Amino acid sequence: MGSVRAMASTRLLCSFNNRVADSTKTLARAGWSLSCRRNVSSSPSRLQSCMPGWVIDQYGTNGVLTYTEDIPVPTVNSPSDVMIKVYAASLNPLDIAMRGGYGATLLKLKRHPMSVLGSDYGSEFPLILGRDVSGVVVDCGSEVTHVAPGDEVWAAVPPWKQGSLAEFVTLTEYEVSHKPKSVSHAEAASIPYVANTALSALVNAGGLCRDSSSNKRVLITGGSGGVGTFSIQLLKAWGAHVTVTCSQNAEGLVRGLGADEVVDYTAEDASEQLEMMEKFDVVLDNVGGETEQLALGLLKPWSGAKYVTLVTPLLPNTDSMGLLNGMCQAGSSLQSKAIQNIISGGVFYRWGFYAPDGPALDDVSRLVDAGKILPVVEAQFPFTQVPQAFQKLEQGHARGKTVVRVTEEDDQPSEDFVQESYTDTAEFEQERREPAKQH
Repeated sequence: MGSVRAMASTRLLCSFNNRVADSTKTLARAGWSLSCRRNVSSSPSRLQSCMPGWVIDQYGTNGVLTYTEDIPVPTVNSPSDVMIKVYAASLNPLDIAMRGGYGATLLKLKRHPMSVLGSDYGSEFPLILGRDVSGVVVDCGSEVTHVAPGDEVWAAVPPWKQGSLAEFVTLTEYEVSHKPKSVSHAEAASIPYVANTALSALVNAGGLCRDSSSNKRVLITGGSGGVGTFSIQLLKAWGAHVTVTCSQNAEGLVRGLGADEVVDYTAEDASEQLEMMEKFDVVLDNVGGETEQLALGLLKPWSGAKYVTLVTPLLPNTDSMGLLNGMCQAGSSLQSKAIQNIISGGVFYRWGFYAPDGPALDDVSRLVDAGKILPVVEAQFPFTQVPQAFQKLEQGHARGKTVVRVTEEDDQPSEDFVQESYTDTAEFEQERREPAKQH
């Protein structure tokens, strides 16, 4: 009887909260200012202690992904924390790598600094993957001023934090930005992590920015994936000349996003085509391996040109050699290549990394609403099909992002479906731009 009363009380409280939320929205639409909004917490932790989500309890292949409804709900523990109800998340190649244990040594140290003393200090499991989130703020810390409960937001979730493949996620205010108004949550979730990664690589390592990129020649290798498709649009918005390498069947996509020249990397004469072109000011390498040496030779000598690669040995080295030896080996490799290239051709050799940056996403949001950056979603999966979403991403040859709809939006059908990519450029542009025009 006691449990029945408790359930009834919870339902009554939920109903009351829903009515209050509806009334708040009605007053807001009517132009009323609610000065008490910041003092009223809508945190679900008051109503529930657990949430559904996908976790891994060990590293491995797709079989380690487990659905559970017993994940503790994250709470607002810091004055700068922002708690978000997740509407959509997207997968990145990093999620597949982390599922297999990539970066475990360094990321565990970031989560649990005391783990440097031994394996008994803290555990990364159960681990929630998912590096992108688009959703609605449900609770804020006392010092948060940029967003408030009820705001639609998007963010990139740092790899050392619990991810977005769950009902709720908590981040800091600095990592969160207002979601673009012209796109859905599913579309918005395709952008934050690749945006923060590309901006960190192009701006921090590549030395480019909105005011200095006009007529700069930039080469992007592996341009049809998430980072590539975003970088093309960003650089074109900044006025750069962009050349892209990708497979032949992705040419329509990258040209539709603004690429000036496209080289099929599978062609026998791909290297010759690139070497015949005018030299580049910046190379953003998403491929690594043998591509690195070729790309270094394509840069303008003695002119401050920069090679930036996102394929670095830092995390693999710390995983295989241990924290200290791995970092020393990676640092030695970077220093050796940097010195060698600056001496031989006056070219700067740099590594690019993801860096959380909510204010940068504010600028990206404005570009999206202006129609200068389009979300590139290759496939969508419902929350029940997260393993299938991982399988899709593992097939490689990405044409944009793979998105997981964690909470169905009101205007979106709830039936399970997989939306494959648009391969026709004209159809792609028309269908992506129409919602923004209508809005």
